[in-house]
Order: sequence, then structure tokens, then C-alpha cells
Amino acid sequence: MPVSSLAPIPELFVSYESAQKLKLEAADLVSWDLTPRQICDLELLMNGGFNPLKGFLGEDDYNGVVENMRLADGTLWPMPITLDVGEAFAETLELGQDIALRDQEGVILATLTVTDRWEPNKSLEAEKVFGADDDAHPAVNYLHNQAGKIYLGGPVTGIQQPVHYDFRARRDTPNELRAYFRKMGWRKVVAFQTRNPLHRAHQELTFRAAKEVQANLLIHPVVGLTKPGDIDHFTRVRCYEAVLDQYPSSTTSMSLLNLAMRMAGPREAVWHGLIRKNHGVTHFIVGRDHAGPGKNSQGEDFYGPYEAQDLFRVHQEEMGIEMVDFKHMVYVQERAQYEPADEIEEGVTVLNISGTELRRRLSEGLEIPEWFSFPTVVEELRKTRPARAKQGFTVFFTGFSGSGKSTIANALMVKLMEMGGRPVTLLDGDIVRKNLSSELGFSKEHRDLNIRRIGYVASEITKNGGIAICAPIAPYATTRRAVREEVDQFGAFIEVHVATSIEECERRDRKGLYKLAREGKIKEFTGISDPYDVPLTPELSVETENVDVDNCAHQVILKLESMGLITA
Repeated sequence: MPVSSLAPIPELFVSYESAQKLKLEAADLVSWDLTPRQICDLELLMNGGFNPLKGFLGEDDYNGVVENMRLADGTLWPMPITLDVGEAFAETLELGQDIALRDQEGVILATLTVTDRWEPNKSLEAEKVFGADDDAHPAVNYLHNQAGKIYLGGPVTGIQQPVHYDFRARRDTPNELRAYFRKMGWRKVVAFQTRNPLHRAHQELTFRAAKEVQANLLIHPVVGLTKPGDIDHFTRVRCYEAVLDQYPSSTTSMSLLNLAMRMAGPREAVWHGLIRKNHGVTHFIVGRDHAGPGKNSQGEDFYGPYEAQDLFRVHQEEMGIEMVDFKHMVYVQERAQYEPADEIEEGVTVLNISGTELRRRLSEGLEIPEWFSFPTVVEELRKTRPARAKQGFTVFFTGFSGSGKSTIANALMVKLMEMGGRPVTLLDGDIVRKNLSSELGFSKEHRDLNIRRIGYVASEITKNGGIAICAPIAPYATTRRAVREEVDQFGAFIEVHVATSIEECERRDRKGLYKLAREGKIKEFTGISDPYDVPLTPELSVETENVDVDNCAHQVILKLESMGLITA
């Protein structure tokens, strides 16, 4: 392998002197405050991780990437790297104008010369890039429900790297890694991509991969944005550090990659390969269902288990990085060692713990055997994920106005307080309106914002080990999903649909609101002049007609018990 492969690659940063000058001049520029995902993308654009890209994709490049994984000039590039902004912001810009790109604290990171501005066909992007226009895919959900409507494209001038206060010694730019490999005399390096903690099977697999191609090993975990519900990167990096002792230090290195994953399966594998090539790596491990997001709306996997390997294989020569295909490793009890699943003869005892089973054992405080993982790793995981009965959680009631949500929520709160053990907070509509959202009206936007505030507070309560009980109407499925994702990072989210019919609610009409809505005096009233998305898969659905409140609250308690959140 020629040494030139470790020569520095182009970065988009200007010199220190120019950067100081640009910072001063940027005070007069229009600013765009980047989202966390955009900051990840910008960092890898500036430091060469996304080489040959010189900025956010223009419309022609974007169309080429979406259609056939190639930039307009024919270069292979599988993932749209776009700067999405709101319509109002986009309308203020002229083509050719420079804008300042700032982090969330307002610190300038780069300037962008706007050469393109267009409204993309997001459904087409979803179909082509992610294989389906299905909101169950986290990147498609992001595309439709979080990303701005307009894309801006143009070259980027890098002023400074985003600041990371954590694990600074473990973060390397592509050129820093290339310099390290040069210094160590490493000609062949195999990279292992991961967004999960490493257990013994991973260690065995990485050992074998390095041995197979006689290469040094780079453990290269993603610490940018992964899939909602993944273990946070602080815990993961502590787990990686706990495992590093198990590797020979002269042939293994670990570096953190600040990448915002899209979970795009086959295309993502090719993208990961190109990014690793830019980091000076020669071989790349591609696993079963590499970067797969799980199940689609029909309950089937988004991608076939070996689709990513197949697509990588087709392009590896052009990419200039070789694939090492990942064997599924299982533990053979009789020989007390890990072996590839497809090489094991009949009649031996194979032990395996799936990710789901591992999460169950952690959440119920059960034993995790040493053949499966390292005690140090399990210890780190237990710190972050105590047994379920010690974690915080959120119970989220949704239903029409007058369905009985508040009454059941109150009864549930009293029952949980009687049990004791964790602080309980009720976030009911009226309480929230008074203390959190006094300035909000009842338009669709304001009601949405109100629910998001409730979700934010519930997630903070859950994170700190308490119980949050929420009882808003929450008519929109996308908003409820956003709240679920926010809470899920820290503990369980239990959606309870109070399934009282609109006719029954109108008959009760305790506050006289339905009468006013029928007379047109209340605009956008849920169930009358505004839709209610019935929850499709709530954890629990309760009927309140002919059932007393105590019984409804008791059903919730039984559900919490069955989930292990409260112990009988």
C-alpha cells in the first residue's frame, strides 16, 4: 500500500489569521444557528471526513446523490448532506450571499456562500435514500417532521471546529488519525464501526477481522447522533474504555467519530466506508444489518440482513477500501469460546443473548453472565440503567376534552404516592397552562408547543428518577411521538388512551366547551372542528363509560406492575 494514502487530505479551514479576520467580518452577516445534526455534518465537512465535498450539496449534486448515489461529476457519494432551513429564513436570502453558521451558543464555526436554494421532494428522498417513505424510519421521521422545508447549498469556509468538552483526547480529525498511522508505521488498518457498547462477541469478531487481513485495529465508535433510544455516548465511551484493556495496545487504537447517523442500511455502509477511507483506514468491517433502524410500519426489517454487505462489495474497488464481512459470533459452551455461527457443527450447545434480552436483564436487575460481557462493562451499564423499579417513568394520558383523563390521573397520582419510593408530579392541562404556558392561546401551534413543554418537563422528571403523570388532550400523533422519544432516553413512557367516545364527552360537557365549539365560538376544537389522531399502539387503552375512576386508575397500576416499573 503506497505511503501517499496517508498524506494529508484537504480540509476546509482557513488559516488562523484569516479566521480571526473572518470572525470580525461575520458580525455583519446573516446568521443561521445550526441544529445538533447540522453541527455534526459541518464538522465532518470542514475536517475532511466528507471529502471530496466542499460544502453542503447544491441542487444538481443533491439530485444525483438521491437518484444514483453520485455527485453531478460522477463521484460516488451515497448520502445527501444538506442544510435544511425554514421557509421564512430562506426567503430573506439572495443567491451568492454569505451567511454565518453558528453553534447553539452563537459561536461562529464557518461561513456558507449560498449558491443554491430549493424545496426538495422529501418523499422521493425518503424512497430513494432510505428505501421507503415510512415515518417508522428515524431519518424519514426527521425529514418530514423536524427538518426545514428548504435546502441551501454552497461551499463552506471553515473558521473553527465545534467545541467538545468531553473525551477530548479521544477525538481525532482524519488528518490526525492519518498522522498517527504514519507515525506508528501502520500500513493496514481495519476499522470497526459501532454505536453500541462492546461485549465479548464484538471483541472476538474484531480480533478475528484484524487477524484475517493481518491489519491493525481502529475501534471507531459514533458519538454524534445515533438512533433514538440508543444508550448515550458518555456511557458508551466509558464502556469502550473499560474494554480497551482487553486489546493489545501496540496494534489497537480507539478514536471517536462525531457523525450524525441516518440509519440508512446499505447506503449508510457505503457512506461509512468513504468516511473511514478519508480517515486513512484500508479495511472496514460491515456487519449483519449494518446501520439498520429496526422494523418498519408493517413490523418487518427495513433492510435485508446482507443488503449492506452486497452494496459495499459492488463499490469497494472504486472506494479504495476493502470490506471485511462480519461473522455472527456465538458462544460454544463445550469449548468455552466464541465461534462464527455458520461454522459450528450439530450437537454443541450454543449460547447467545440478544440485545433485547440484554436490555431485559439490565432493566430487571438480573445476572449478566461473564461469558457474554466484561464485568467492567456491565458495571457501567448498570450505573446508567438501574433496574426498572428504581427508574423514573412517565404516564401520558391522551383523549378528548372531558374524557376523564384528569380524574384518572389524579387517582393514579394518589395511588402512587401511597406506595411511596419516588416523587410523583402531575402535569395536568390546567396546572400546566397556569405555570408553564400562561402566554399560549389555543391555536394548533400553541397547543403543540404546550405539549412539547409538558414532554420536556416530563423527560427531566424521568431523568431524575421521578414519576411524571401527564394528562393533556395531545391530539396529534407526531407530537406524542416526539414526547415519547424525549422521555425514552431516560426511562419508560406509558401512553394511556382514555378511549371515551366524542358523544359521551359531549354529553358530559362539564365545562360547557363542546356547546361553545358547536356554536363556532371556539375555533379548532378537538373532535369538533379539529382532528384527533387515535393512538394506534398505546401501552394501555381504558374505557370510562360505565367503569368507575378507581378501576381505571387500577388498570394503569396493573400495567406498571407488569412492566416491572413498580414492584408489587
